[in-house]
Amino acid sequence: MVTEASDSRPKLEHKGYNRGLILGLTMAESMLLLVFCLLLVAAAMISAERNRRYEVERKLGKAEQQIVLLEKKRAEQAAQIVQLQSKLVSGDLSAADKAVVEKQWRELVLARETLDSIASEGATSADLQALSRVAAVLKEHGVSLTAAPDEVDKLLAGNAGGKGAHDWPPIINLDDAKKNYFQSGSAELTTTFARLLDTTITDEIASNLSLYGANIVEVIGHTDEQPIAREKSNLDDTLISAMDGKLPVSALLPADNAGLGLARAIAVANVLKANPKLKDATILPMSAAQLILPGDTITSGQRGAVESRRRIEIRVRGRTMPVAVINAGTALPAEVH
Repeated sequence: MVTEASDSRPKLEHKGYNRGLILGLTMAESMLLLVFCLLLVAAAMISAERNRRYEVERKLGKAEQQIVLLEKKRAEQAAQIVQLQSKLVSGDLSAADKAVVEKQWRELVLARETLDSIASEGATSADLQALSRVAAVLKEHGVSLTAAPDEVDKLLAGNAGGKGAHDWPPIINLDDAKKNYFQSGSAELTTTFARLLDTTITDEIASNLSLYGANIVEVIGHTDEQPIAREKSNLDDTLISAMDGKLPVSALLPADNAGLGLARAIAVANVLKANPKLKDATILPMSAAQLILPGDTITSGQRGAVESRRRIEIRVRGRTMPVAVINAGTALPAEVH
């Protein structure tokens, strides 16, 4: 038996290797692709640069045109200057030209003197620009620049006069504990209090009326909680006559603290009304009775005679509506009765 001998010789594999290939492209093809991309980028850069050059050339042409126009205008102005100079030298100016030259010269001299005067006081051109803006704001509000100092003085005087955060006039507080203005249970004024009302207090009220543009004076009477030892009041019959001066304040007989506070307010109001310094003001007497403590707080009960609570407060304000005059024969609406 003949057996077939096995072939032990090495076998050569004929499958080729992809030597020198990039993404399936040969080196030559890859280089060509790279060069093509570089050419595209260079073309884009050249195009952008060309566009910029065109824009610069356009602006340059426009600037040259403006320069030509300016040169032309300068030449015209130079010719006019030469002409004016020749006229000035020869004295060959018309009356109108002489008037124009003289006017412009005066304006130049005045402007120069004004600038020198402003500079001597430490002002600068920036200050002048700021002043022009201030003048524009004043004009918007109807205030001329010449009247501005007076308006500012008024504002400063008002602020110096003690106006508060809400621009309210101050309250004049006359404390009975300090001056013993009223006897307990009485509305009659002492001689010292009447003299004080007619001088110092009236001057202060008149000043507040003028400063705040007010025309109403409120006189508010406060009492302590000491009960009034009187069973019957006659205020319904005597108040108006006492206000008119037909009856003395001593004729007022209140039976409670509300009436006593009103009687004291009338006594003060009558003195103020008689002073000519307050002739244009309306004096209104009012009563707070025993309800309000010094410091504007409501009482929670404090029996007995307390001098610090017997006081007069005086306030000024403007009238809130026109005066309504009701004749005695005019019928009132049903809801008023």
